[in-house]
Amino acid sequence: MSYQQKLVINQTQRLVLTPQLRQRIEMLQMTTLELGELVSQQLAENPVLEELAPDEVAVPGDEGNVDFTETPGGSINGSGELPANPASGADSFDGPDASYSADYSAAEAGEFDAGYDASLRSVELTQASGEVARDAEGGEAREAEIGERDSFEEIDFGTTFEEYLDPGYRTRETEVKETPSFEQFLRSEDSLADHLNWQLHLTIAPPDVSAAAEAIIGNLNDDGYLDCSLEEIAALGPWTMETAQKALEIVQQLDPTGVAARNLQECLLLQLNYLGYGDRLAAKMIREHFGQLQQHKLPELAKALGVSVEQAAQELQLIRQKLEPKPGRKFAPREAQYIEPEVYIEKIDDEYVIRFNDDGLPQLRINKQYRQMMENKETSKETRDYIKDRFRSAVDLLKNIEHRKQTIYKVCERIVERQRDFLDKGVECLKPMMLKDISEDIGMHLSTVSRVVNGKYAHTPQGVIELRRFFTEGMVNDEGEEVSTRIIKLRIKKMIEAEDSRNPLTDDEIAKVLAKEGQKLSRRTVAKYRDQMKIPGSRERRQVV
Repeated sequence: MSYQQKLVINQTQRLVLTPQLRQRIEMLQMTTLELGELVSQQLAENPVLEELAPDEVAVPGDEGNVDFTETPGGSINGSGELPANPASGADSFDGPDASYSADYSAAEAGEFDAGYDASLRSVELTQASGEVARDAEGGEAREAEIGERDSFEEIDFGTTFEEYLDPGYRTRETEVKETPSFEQFLRSEDSLADHLNWQLHLTIAPPDVSAAAEAIIGNLNDDGYLDCSLEEIAALGPWTMETAQKALEIVQQLDPTGVAARNLQECLLLQLNYLGYGDRLAAKMIREHFGQLQQHKLPELAKALGVSVEQAAQELQLIRQKLEPKPGRKFAPREAQYIEPEVYIEKIDDEYVIRFNDDGLPQLRINKQYRQMMENKETSKETRDYIKDRFRSAVDLLKNIEHRKQTIYKVCERIVERQRDFLDKGVECLKPMMLKDISEDIGMHLSTVSRVVNGKYAHTPQGVIELRRFFTEGMVNDEGEEVSTRIIKLRIKKMIEAEDSRNPLTDDEIAKVLAKEGQKLSRRTVAKYRDQMKIPGSRERRQVV
């Protein structure tokens, strides 16, 4: 077999995501808080971008202030409020002649052609079309006089961006009040391992037993159960089985009671012994008839113990009220989920208005000092190329933020049209709606709509609701109307709440009641909906006393 060098040409087709497109896709699925973090990061990395100070107000003609809360009609405001009926603006946004569709290529060896000029003009504060026309004519005249030159230098930044710092501006004197630092209010919660190790260090025990006890604490799960056997603990030392057993007994005496148990039965017995109920009937029920106790077979359990059903029910009530099946639950890590509404859906004069929540999002503007550096002949080519790249990045960021807002607005507008009865009357009027319906209405891909509604919330007259909660499946009733499955689940929940606890409704009985109301469901479907709502079965809900 011989090896030789050859030149081979292969033709392949690949889908390549540019950095701008990748950023646009990522920004669609960001929440308001995540978007604010991204903008802050871009402000730190891109020197061309500047943040408008809170005490500065954008005045008409101040094109240096680039607030990315642009309305579908093309004007930009500081409140983030969009017009009530932006149909024409929304349609023109995705049209072939839209300024946001202007294409420029970064692959043309640094040439910044008229396409980039169109992209820059997409973030203008005012619609000074007359001035733009005069600037274009002036640019052509200058080109005829000077000759061939870099297209980037032909952009009139005096019209697009004003000076970042006004020469007459002075910092206002403000009173600085001494307030306590936020660090004084922060506290870190102890984990289950920290809490047990603190108690263990106060316990007098031989060094090898203490070391084995620390190994046991390190192998507890979030619920407080021991995930491994004593043989595995002993092999870690290595320690003897007697040492591992003594260490386990020490850990099981610590707070919370029932910790380091190897199963639920042992956990409950440890708690009963600690409470002094080791000789009660409840301990015997757990120790000898735990299977029947889990299945709530009280008549059989009472017969096996030789007691009445009422007495067995009282002991079961004691187990439910006094014992904790997951002793480590209160030390489990709780991650706080901060919710910030993306939009406000408000009803004004019998019409719903969609308003964006831009609180906390920086208003951006571009520093013209970098344009002055570009005009300076002493600026090196390397510096000029860097500034051009930063300008491209800044404009891409502004365009992607605007595209994100336009997409969210279109989705919310269609949601309001389809779910108006829900916004007026409540959850009982929620209509079936799928992501596919919205994607067809706005002419976007299903994955785009999914990114928009995932993890984003809207402040509505019915409360703060996740956008995904508006989408539910439906089924047709006897009258031919499509009813949301969420309404059916709500009906099942209300029936269970109103049932007799001594004689709870079975899944078959619930299905028969729904059939009389026009909703034909099988018993298995009722059981599935009940499980999704985390409602126990009729046997578990039954109360004897």
